[in-house]
Amino acid sequence: MGALGKLPRKSPEELGLSSLAVSAFLHELQTKELELHSFMLLRHGAVAAEGWWAPYEHDLPHMLFSLSKSFTSTAVGLAISEGFMTLDSKVVSFFPEETPADASEYLRSMTVHHLLTMGTGQEDDPLTRIDADDNWVRLFMRTPVIHEPGTVFLYNSGATYILSAILQKVTGQKLLDYLQPRIMEPLGISGAMWESCPKGIHCGGFGLNLKTEDIAKFGQLYLQKGLWNGQRLIPEEWVEKASSKQISNDNGEKDWGCGYGYQFWRCKPVGVYRGDGAFGQYCIVMPEQDAVLAVTSAVGDMQILLDVVWTHLLPAFSPGRLEPNEQETEVLREKLQSLRLFPPCTEDYSPLEKDLLSVSYSFVANPFQIGALSLSFEDEAVACRISQGEAATEFRFGRGKWLEGTTSLIRKFPEKTMSACTWETPDTLLLVIRLIETPFYYSIKCRFGDEPFSIDVKVNVAFGPTDWVNIPVQAAGETG
Repeated sequence: MGALGKLPRKSPEELGLSSLAVSAFLHELQTKELELHSFMLLRHGAVAAEGWWAPYEHDLPHMLFSLSKSFTSTAVGLAISEGFMTLDSKVVSFFPEETPADASEYLRSMTVHHLLTMGTGQEDDPLTRIDADDNWVRLFMRTPVIHEPGTVFLYNSGATYILSAILQKVTGQKLLDYLQPRIMEPLGISGAMWESCPKGIHCGGFGLNLKTEDIAKFGQLYLQKGLWNGQRLIPEEWVEKASSKQISNDNGEKDWGCGYGYQFWRCKPVGVYRGDGAFGQYCIVMPEQDAVLAVTSAVGDMQILLDVVWTHLLPAFSPGRLEPNEQETEVLREKLQSLRLFPPCTEDYSPLEKDLLSVSYSFVANPFQIGALSLSFEDEAVACRISQGEAATEFRFGRGKWLEGTTSLIRKFPEKTMSACTWETPDTLLLVIRLIETPFYYSIKCRFGDEPFSIDVKVNVAFGPTDWVNIPVQAAGETG
């Protein structure tokens, strides 16, 4: 382990990987227009190649979505080894106060093992209905169990949340606090954050935020079967169980139909398994290749990204060192240094600006909850205030360049943004806000030529539609 807990760095060839293969991987990502934010490729415990697409940065955390589940599983494995629970512990035994009096036999037979394997037998994921009840444990316990637990796979973030709730109940610690001395500190992971439910329980199935190198370290820990710097952090038996097929999930969806372990997915290539999260957050462990790949991204079709990995990286590992090729090494170095997501750039200015001065608008009710927007035009930027209810954020959109800021509008706590703007036509201003600790960016088109004025808004990736939404103005005026 290097300075400040960083993984050692070596050239790809020292680790039996050609620079050409990594360049081909990067080229294919570009060809297929897959938006990655970062990647880190490990071989034999050292970093062979790494990159961040500016404005995303190596020292920033990233939303992991369901990759969080693999960390929850690890905490449960540790709690089992410490005697706090067993795989056969009944779920109802931890929450008698929330168990319905007429609980079915299927619910009463549900165990920790069933939670870990997504084999709860429920008809749907209770957390799709969190607006109905701020008590997520109660919501889970009242969701009908229509199959015998263990017989049917249903992806279920509620099951992982219940694991977090059980762990907090039996240990007296929140999930991340429990993991801190056992996993995070030994791995040199700092600054981790886990979002909580309304009752203060870490969400478990999602909500963890980590840096790319933290993801890579976690994968390396599993690759080493729970050992780290000669210290056993996770029981080897747990690593084997968690990463092995525990339940069938053959649904014809390629890498999502190869079997499921304890909050880890099995993959098409022999021996490979992964933790993954929505929009392409990956921790891929390749035991036969002695390799790990960590990825953060914003992709809609996650299978395409995996296919690029299987095509270009998986077969590229050699048993021993390779002789370096100076030309291939230089090509890769230049590719890695040039990784970036460019700001929108059509025209920096419009003649219309001299007539607009400073303008403000309020809007009708809309899915993005934008209540008001005000604009003022500066030499180097467009200043913009966006309001949602009582909350508001001031953004400065660089003309053809990213400008840094922060907002609490999306996740209700400050997170870093990069914003840029361009005039697509003389009367259409495009504003882009990248939330660079997440997969998301928002695009807002202000159409000054329309009567009445309106804006179009879209998000790049989402669990629902990503189409442009037109939002009519309710009132317009001038700001001071």
